[in-house]
Amino acid sequence: MKLGAFSVSLTVKDIAASKSFYENLGFQALGGDINQNWLIMKNENCIIGLFQGMFEKNILTFNPGWNQNAENLESFTDVRELQKQLKENGVTFLTEADESGEGPAHFTIEDPDGNQILVDQHR
Repeated sequence: MKLGAFSVSLTVKDIAASKSFYENLGFQALGGDINQNWLIMKNENCIIGLFQGMFEKNILTFNPGWNQNAENLESFTDVRELQKQLKENGVTFLTEADESGEGPAHFTIEDPDGNQILVDQHR
């Protein structure tokens, strides 16, 4: 199962302080808007998202259709197909993508320890 580009979405208290901290670890801004309280940062193949006031807890994130540079892939498994496969495997969903739609969509699931996983397709 190909879930797409992986990142960790961190809920932060002070996005400017978090940005500075991760810059000291070698991360550089890849996308987002610090003025809107979200920023995507990258260090080699590691990607983290910093989100202030948007989530209650940290989230594992997968982006079907993107590579690790947030560039569109020619071929990928649509989020609705991934959802269908996971349902067939008995996975329980917190939120679901509209299976009759196309294009951008997302779903969320939770692992046995309560860690949330977001599968978020942007195209």
